[in-house]
Amino acid sequence: MEVAGANPEWAIGFEDECWWSRVILPTLNAWSENGNPLRLLQRSVAKEDPEPKAISCYGLYLPEIGETWLRFVDGRPVSSITTQFLSWCCEELEEMGKRVLLLIWDNASWHLSKEVRRWLGKHNREVKDSGCGVRIASCLLPKQSPWLNAIEPKWVHAKRKVVEPDGLLGAYELADRVCGVFGCQHHEHLSVTQEVA
Repeated sequence: MEVAGANPEWAIGFEDECWWSRVILPTLNAWSENGNPLRLLQRSVAKEDPEPKAISCYGLYLPEIGETWLRFVDGRPVSSITTQFLSWCCEELEEMGKRVLLLIWDNASWHLSKEVRRWLGKHNREVKDSGCGVRIASCLLPKQSPWLNAIEPKWVHAKRKVVEPDGLLGAYELADRVCGVFGCQHHEHLSVTQEVA
């Protein structure tokens, strides 16, 4: 991280995925008027509700610029969506004049898969051969150490900020609120059949 921090062409990024539930409420404390305690009620989703109970997103926290980039997922995190997210991040970083992304992430199965490792190798070779693009230097965190990933506390605080005490949010509305908390654009959701937009 010291090497990356000293070079203006490098970016340090903490990557992680997070589930955002429409029904499960986070643990939080709140002030209320004397004798009128605030009650958050556990909601349930009707059987005929076509929207999922929870939505997933990928996030990349870039501490040097103080931004968190998000892309929501139609479905769950898998290797093919991971590579789409990384490709999108590299495009965004290239526009900022970066040449290398020091990617710090955990040992999730879709990070360690053959598909992702092959994609990283191919991507880095293409960047080296063409002389343009953003190379990815992947660094895995020790197993079972989420506190080392700087994006983890951001998830916790954001879940407390998007909670809806009086009703059930729709999946798109929830994603919109999350993007509002992080101050980022709500991009088209990634899916297994989609290429990066």
